[in-house]
Amino acid sequence: MQEKVAIIGAGAWGTALAKVLVEKGEKVSLWVFEPGLAERITSRHENDLYLPGLKLPKKIQATPDIAEAVSGAGYLVFVVPSRFLRKVVKTASEKIKGEVIAISCTKGLEERKLSFPTEILRQSFRARGIPAPVVVLSGPSFAREVAQGVPTAVVSASSDREAAEQVQKLFSNPLFRVYTNPDPLGVEISGVLKNVVAIAVGISDGLDLGLNTRAALITRGLAEMTRLGVKLGANPLTFSGLSGMGDLVLTCTGDLSRNRQVGLALAQGKKLDEILAGMKAVAEGVSTVKAVRKLAHKIGVEMPIVEQVFAVLYKNKEPIQAASDLMARRLKYEHESIGRGWPE
Repeated sequence: MQEKVAIIGAGAWGTALAKVLVEKGEKVSLWVFEPGLAERITSRHENDLYLPGLKLPKKIQATPDIAEAVSGAGYLVFVVPSRFLRKVVKTASEKIKGEVIAISCTKGLEERKLSFPTEILRQSFRARGIPAPVVVLSGPSFAREVAQGVPTAVVSASSDREAAEQVQKLFSNPLFRVYTNPDPLGVEISGVLKNVVAIAVGISDGLDLGLNTRAALITRGLAEMTRLGVKLGANPLTFSGLSGMGDLVLTCTGDLSRNRQVGLALAQGKKLDEILAGMKAVAEGVSTVKAVRKLAHKIGVEMPIVEQVFAVLYKNKEPIQAASDLMARRLKYEHESIGRGWPE
């Protein structure tokens, strides 16, 4: 029996996923927050706000009513900005009856409670007494390219193997390949940190510091990502995979990256408020850098790129000075564990 999929959030990524599923023959309901957008998607078959110019299947059922969207759904796919996730999940969970699989496509970290999206999902569904295995769907995937049918590979990550495999089968098609991974925490950490590093790389590229600098920032950003993840209990191999290195490289180098665009604009001397005012969609790294920095301080993990991005965004530090300060840090081993391998 075909189970309805409710996609909660009609930004570019939510809309692209709806298109992938409908074209596979799945029944999809797309919850739309923005007034009037649901009607335009239904009547014009286009998300003119987040994916303008791209034709959508007529069978996508867009609705501004979250109860209608989740009614009868076996899968709930959350694709909303991290700062709104807890409120939206609470509302959706109150409308659910019976077991569902909850899928997080949100790449962020809640600043107040330092909760990752999967924690928020688990807490909300547990509070309602609803059995809901939680899965993370993540990887190097610009929404517009996915919607255009560009070959893409992502991961379905969960501590529940059966749920991860169900999501893998649900989304996989000849142009959208899904791998499974038993480390949802590592996948989520990757999704958070790659946005912060992309801002740093955008700043570097905007200052025309060169390809050597870009490569160094991406590589050392990966080191920070891995260091934080291992400290929290994630598998270090996850960070060399699609959700780690794959998504990091894409977000740092692709011009469709909103976080990279923020960095480029900062390097041009624009103020953060001005940059954000001109963006329709959310650049998650701008808000999550505060939460990541707070978490790093709490658990004692050194994250110099995070510190410098935070200083540029929220302390009015000049981007060129931030770059200089990164280079001027004390000399050290590339990898502490390898450095300790030398004989004394």
